[in-house]
Amino acid sequence: KRKGIDEAVNYLTGKAEYLRYDTALERGWPIATGIIEGACRHLVKDRLDITGARWGLSGAEAVLKLRAVRANGDFDAYWAWHQQQEFIRNHQARYRDQVIPTA
Repeated sequence: KRKGIDEAVNYLTGKAEYLRYDTALERGWPIATGIIEGACRHLVKDRLDITGARWGLSGAEAVLKLRAVRANGDFDAYWAWHQQQEFIRNHQARYRDQVIPTA
């Protein structure tokens, strides 16, 4: 029992600078987990916890990344980058010096 208590004390002591709730409250920062829990529900649970859905790790991760990009308002910038990467992968890398072979 003592070992567990010591580990908890050491952990909290090491994170003391991040646990200044008085400072956070003075600055108007949220200290409750409700905001984080709400974001998790919105981004994760609402999409992945659909009845009958089956998710593999890579598919779930891809969908969550897209949802986060969209929720952050970065989708247009991401999509432009994605299209550029697709062009490079499908065209530029295949046809050196921009020469497309003809039949």
